[in-house]
Amino acid sequence: MDVIGYSITFFVSWWLILFMVLPLGVTTHSESDEEITDGVEVGSPVNANMKHKFKLTTLITICFVIIVGIVDYLDLISIK
Repeated sequence: MDVIGYSITFFVSWWLILFMVLPLGVTTHSESDEEITDGVEVGSPVNANMKHKFKLTTLITICFVIIVGIVDYLDLISIK
């Protein structure tokens, strides 16, 4: 695989892994003890912590792409 192949693998994997990481550690307003004010959706997260989730997603994706690169380099599975 060339640089474009790895870039596409990274981009697609990043989005897939992001959607797997998003529900981790989410507490909604209905699950918390806080009083719900007008205009707040009860199913919305109290603290989404998106910066941490983006970093975690990037780290997992980098590890995944490295594994894909090793498998491709050693020709363990023919991707061509």
